[in-house]
Amino acid sequence: MKIVVLDGYTVNPGDISWDEISNLGDFVCYDRTAAEDVVERSLDADIILTNKVVIGKKEMDSLPKLRYIGVLATGYNVVDYRYAREKGITVTNIPAYSTDSVAQMVFAHLLNVVNGAAHYADENRRGRWCSSPDFSYQDVPQRELAQMTIGIFGLGNIGRKVAEIAHAFGMDVMAVTSKEQDRLPEYVRKVTWETMLSGCDVISLHSPLADDTFEMINAGTLGRMRNGCILMNMSRGPLVNEQDVANALACGILGAYCADVLSVEPPSAENPLLKAPRCYLTPHIAWATVEARQRLVHICAQNICEFVRKTPQNVIN
Repeated sequence: MKIVVLDGYTVNPGDISWDEISNLGDFVCYDRTAAEDVVERSLDADIILTNKVVIGKKEMDSLPKLRYIGVLATGYNVVDYRYAREKGITVTNIPAYSTDSVAQMVFAHLLNVVNGAAHYADENRRGRWCSSPDFSYQDVPQRELAQMTIGIFGLGNIGRKVAEIAHAFGMDVMAVTSKEQDRLPEYVRKVTWETMLSGCDVISLHSPLADDTFEMINAGTLGRMRNGCILMNMSRGPLVNEQDVANALACGILGAYCADVLSVEPPSAENPLLKAPRCYLTPHIAWATVEARQRLVHICAQNICEFVRKTPQNVIN
């Protein structure tokens, strides 16, 4: 059984082990694969593993041995899974491997905004504390999370973990969710989107990208937020209109925007958020702790083993 990884570098740049997968067959791993090289590199493959390399009708029709496509991520829009079903090709994904990692990044960003740790470290390097007339140098106010209200849009695995951590910090927790109130943790209050917009100091987005969530954050919704609200997006870049967010930051309506995702990745140098004030961006790394990536490999190996046993798991088609 030949297993080909088309773009393994982001999952494993060399600091974790592929052994759980490589021990299952004839294993070949490419760091990256251009679209025009997919078929050539996969000709003899029974199994293809991809993170962001697109596998569509053309590729599947050119690969007669292909029986299984494993997406090395939770999102699976890189594969034409409906056509794969017609071809009898099983497609799986990796759910819930990075819940703790992504939730942790939400609070890494949030604590940086309310405590200013990075700001004060930079000030120290500039000698501001050394030249301070007082023992405590302060030029940016700090806030206590316990006095703040957070609104969470979407209570899937990550949203629920964010709610749990927020509650541990003493925050008041609101949520927009399809779940009924009696199915929510007792510390989460189900509210409408409009109530969340006007009533929260922090709004954290945890929603898939769909027609009704595309650019859900725009000039209109930003204008209805509490003044100085901190907006968090660790989900999908196109949930926000980036120019509108940049404008809201520039005029002071939005207190801060913290994101691990952008609408186009890697971004153009002209992306308005890159130079916007109080905009804190990380380069799509919230999912990528060492532990989460090794967990991803482990679940992928389990997926392959169950497929071979004819009891496939995490099937999306």
